[in-house]
Amino acid sequence: MHFGVITMLALRNLRRNLRRTILTATAFIIGGALLTFAQTFGDGTHEQWIDSGVRTGSGHVTVEVPEFRVSRKIEDRLPGGTLQLVRKAVESSAAADRVTDVFYRLTINGLATSASGARPAQILGVDPTIEASLSPLDEQVVEGRYLKKDDRLAAFVGAGLVDALDLRIGSRLVVMAQDAHKEVAGQLVRVVGIFRTGIAELDDSVIHVPIATAGEWLGTGRDLTNVGVMVDSSVAVPGLVRHLRRELAEPIAKGDATVMGWREAMPSLHAAVLVDEWGGYLMLGILFVIVGFSIINTVLMSVLHRHREFGVLQALGLTPRQTASVVLVEGLLQTVVCALIGVGVGLAITAAFSGGIDISELYNDQEMQFSGVAIDPVIVPMVTPVRILYILGFMMFVGIVSSVYPAMRAATIDVTESMKFER
Repeated sequence: MHFGVITMLALRNLRRNLRRTILTATAFIIGGALLTFAQTFGDGTHEQWIDSGVRTGSGHVTVEVPEFRVSRKIEDRLPGGTLQLVRKAVESSAAADRVTDVFYRLTINGLATSASGARPAQILGVDPTIEASLSPLDEQVVEGRYLKKDDRLAAFVGAGLVDALDLRIGSRLVVMAQDAHKEVAGQLVRVVGIFRTGIAELDDSVIHVPIATAGEWLGTGRDLTNVGVMVDSSVAVPGLVRHLRRELAEPIAKGDATVMGWREAMPSLHAAVLVDEWGGYLMLGILFVIVGFSIINTVLMSVLHRHREFGVLQALGLTPRQTASVVLVEGLLQTVVCALIGVGVGLAITAAFSGGIDISELYNDQEMQFSGVAIDPVIVPMVTPVRILYILGFMMFVGIVSSVYPAMRAATIDVTESMKFER
């Protein structure tokens, strides 16, 4: 009964002081809408970075021999038996709802030579069909074409490496690396395509060749150095990593394989995402500190101007604690309603930009990269239930904290003194 009376009094006070209620609600709703849009836009940006990075790199999840990440040597490749277990684990029904694509690579560090000189190169043996649908490099073609399924002695080469070795479409070059027998082996290939990403690390060193050609040249047969797994969202990565580690517990224990999420495989990208994410939290935290102080100021001023009202309520039987509860419930009711409306407005704004926001005008062509990753300039906001719950929780926290001090002041009002105040 007491709670019902307190709630009724709180609602009546919000209605009676309509201008104050609207001003406070407006500040809170605008803050909630900005927070929601900024967070969904930020999550979409980070997801874009991650997606671009893992497509160029080793996937959302990668399975490889532990030593390969450092050595990049052909002897640190996945054993045949382990590779079969990896295929089975990735294709199992338990992983099917998370996995969107799987790609297999034979990756080594070697040397690219032509009549004009030699340059260090990162040589990737790839399946042209799978890679064309996953890797962003086939969309960066400046001349020629990407590899095809029936290509054999073909190479897709970065523009920086082409310039350094004085190559062109149809030019022949020799790629050299240590083979499975620890001998230096060379393979003659012909340039069929040239790509340019604007990222020196890729343009100056990366060469794609058909995986069958690489296996024959290096004497590895069908062995691979790493298996990359793609999922529809980076949120699914931790669960998939746990699943694969369970399925591959035996080879992992023997040191024949390790399972890494993109955070472990690409620590520089992970650090970049964290820095940007916490920077966003800091800015939004400052915004809501300002909003919180405005709420405290508004509610506190209302308390100071309602001494007589609170004195009358206490004279009629309300205890100081119940008087404070009236003020606190006012703040809670306003917080709940405004938080829901603010998030709703933010989601509506997000929906208006669901087709993506093109930020290419903010950068020139050389700047559309981050942490060594070519970034798609069209950012699609990302809405997740967990993020919305976090936003609502944060807004509730700010609203509650902002109402506590005014409520405490209301509890300390002296009945005798308050009756002297004129309305």
